[in-house]
Amino acid sequence: MKKIFSILILFLSFSVFSQTTKDPIKIETAIQKISETEYDIVFNAQLFKGWYLYSQHNPDGASLPLEISIQEGETGYELVGKATEKDTFKKYSDTWEKEEIVFKDKAIITQRIQLTNKSITQIKLNFFGQVCESACINIDEDFTFYLTENSIKEVITIDAKSEDLTKKLQLNLKNTALLKSSTDTSTGSSNGLFSIFLLGFVGGLLALLTPCVFPMIPLTVSFFTKQSKNKKKGVFNAILYGFFIVFIYILLSLPFHFLDNLDPEILNTISTNVWLNIFFFVVLVFFAFSFFGFYEVTLPSSWGNKMDSASSVGGIIGIFFMALTLAIVSFSCTGPILGSLLASSLTSDGGATQLTAGMTGFGLALALPFALFALFPSWLNSLPKSGGWLNTTKVVLGFLELALAFKFLSNADLVAHWDLLKREVFIGIWIVIFIGLALYLFAKIKFPHDSPIKKLSFSRVSFGVLIISFIIYISPGVLKNPTWNLSLLSGFPPPIFYSIYEQESDCPLGLDCYKDFEEGLAAAKESNKPILLDFTGWACVNCRKMEENVWSEPDIYQTLKEDYILISLYVDDNEKELPTAQQFDFLKKNGKVKKIKTVGDKWSTFQVINFKNASQPYYVLLSPDLEILNNTQQYTDRDTYYNWLKEGLKAFNKK
Repeated sequence: MKKIFSILILFLSFSVFSQTTKDPIKIETAIQKISETEYDIVFNAQLFKGWYLYSQHNPDGASLPLEISIQEGETGYELVGKATEKDTFKKYSDTWEKEEIVFKDKAIITQRIQLTNKSITQIKLNFFGQVCESACINIDEDFTFYLTENSIKEVITIDAKSEDLTKKLQLNLKNTALLKSSTDTSTGSSNGLFSIFLLGFVGGLLALLTPCVFPMIPLTVSFFTKQSKNKKKGVFNAILYGFFIVFIYILLSLPFHFLDNLDPEILNTISTNVWLNIFFFVVLVFFAFSFFGFYEVTLPSSWGNKMDSASSVGGIIGIFFMALTLAIVSFSCTGPILGSLLASSLTSDGGATQLTAGMTGFGLALALPFALFALFPSWLNSLPKSGGWLNTTKVVLGFLELALAFKFLSNADLVAHWDLLKREVFIGIWIVIFIGLALYLFAKIKFPHDSPIKKLSFSRVSFGVLIISFIIYISPGVLKNPTWNLSLLSGFPPPIFYSIYEQESDCPLGLDCYKDFEEGLAAAKESNKPILLDFTGWACVNCRKMEENVWSEPDIYQTLKEDYILISLYVDDNEKELPTAQQFDFLKKNGKVKKIKTVGDKWSTFQVINFKNASQPYYVLLSPDLEILNNTQQYTDRDTYYNWLKEGLKAFNKK
């Protein structure tokens, strides 16, 4: 009677469920050619959390077994035996009072097909199965596979050693529902987007003050207001022109979204690549010297000529090509600023999304003057005349580009562990660069295109005094025990423990930390303390900001030191190779193989597998028995982080 009642409840719950939700299984397929007459059809199924798919070998009198069959009426091929299955396990069913064979989370089923007619061009199979949680639903789908070369995908497999090491990376986490709600509680991402939007906007404002862009504002606005049939039409065209400027710069960021969708880790991998960081360093130094006036960086003149010719078409298309002409012609001034924005975005957590935010800000700052001056033409009279101040702006930007360039050289040095650009050396180089800028502002040094200076302007002297103040501010950073923390620069210089002076610890702020998860877990079990799992990176700016501005707060520092076991895993440690026995191939969900050769490879993959996240900093609080204690945390403010740590302790003490 109990069994009949359970089955009745299961049937009723299925009736309700089938009307209120989508299938809790997603099936992707591939076909691999084995020989002229044999093919392997692969079904790669992903299951919702808590749902099970039943094996084709499930016992009679239990949940319905999986079945792969040829669609009715199809001929010319046949199944070769039963399909092979991966990742099944046994689970006892109270409903059926039997041990069932199930798939959990994922299922890989491979069915071999033998052609009996070589002239056929397609194979049609039916996939039937049952998936259950508190309810059960039947999956009955037809699939068609084409036997053309461009339809056949290579099905990648990995060896037993790689499978074993992949399983060892997978944690048996408890309370994983907190991972799904973490994105709702973290404000770091939105703050980061707004910050880089502002950074792009400021970059666009600086680009406006360069000789390539500034003189074009009155010329372009006058063109629209005078050439249009009426004032209203002129204003509309100028605003449309500004819109197209923003649109063009957004378009420049779109290719990076394809990279991001292809592999969420790819932008992080790119940004922490040693040689790419050196490339950024060389490019920014090259741009800096172009701003100094030693040479011009321009796109081919033929590009500008073609766009200019296209703009004569008129109408909306003509205005679009006018905006594109501006982007090309002004590249010698905007290119270096855009290069800095690109490099900074790729080294931040949001990757392509933050790059789009930055490009939007940059384009908006460039576009606003054209729209505003079209609406209020009388404002044009208040614009300062072009002159030597425009070149001064370019040179100042050149010094800033040069200072930023050393950030990328520092990233390469940190990731490669060259120990060349220690914190004090980096700050010393910045002091030299900004002394050069101060000397320039006070007219003690000159560059090729500078006009003769008879008298220093108030603004130039004021900015020079500001630069001298900045030099005084950063100067203690070269000392062993600086008189104050360079909180305004957090994230730019190398971490405090990366020093020419001997340090007690190579962990942030001298804390005790473990850089291997298993070692840290063993220490947590021995001391019966919760774990702060810190996914970080040598080249991670926001990680340094958190360590130097948030972790350094006395109450947070004390909590980290006394109440938690800190495990810091550096996901960009790609120069430190794993022992050969620990290197393996990791099969990603998109069917591609990632070679796990370095410490960084291991921990970045570990983060994605267990926490479905590839950004840094990323913090998780765990008990020694791998229960997640509260929502995960990312880049945030001091109070939020402190409360988060206390909530984790409270949850742990309840256990």
